[in-house]
Amino acid sequence: MDRPRMERQRVECDRPWDGVGYSRAIRVGNVIEVAGTSATLRDGTVLHPNDVGQQTRVCLTTIVNAIEQLGGTAADVVRTRFFLTDISRWEESGAVHREFFGDVLPTSSMVEITRLLHPDLVVEIEATAILDPS
Repeated sequence: MDRPRMERQRVECDRPWDGVGYSRAIRVGNVIEVAGTSATLRDGTVLHPNDVGQQTRVCLTTIVNAIEQLGGTAADVVRTRFFLTDISRWEESGAVHREFFGDVLPTSSMVEITRLLHPDLVVEIEATAILDPS
């Protein structure tokens, strides 16, 4: 039996790989999921090569922007996921995360990975936000 599909709002990726089958962010009901986000410009240029803190700042700015486009705020973030190419530098990402979310204190995971799409990328971040249903 087919059931009605919940309405989806989406924010496009707006990067060179847009159109390969994913969105920057999707809102379904009161849940917003933000895809893996890196410090990359529309033309593929990597910002702040090998700088964990600055790349984290760019990622989180892009993430919060997407959440705002879908009706949320940074205060609605309940989970973040960090993918770092060098886990020993986690504190650099953590400090910027604290700047963005302060007392919100979303749950968070940090995972070390071998590499990202470009050798100058050192961090990629995903997020989940849940909005007040009212």
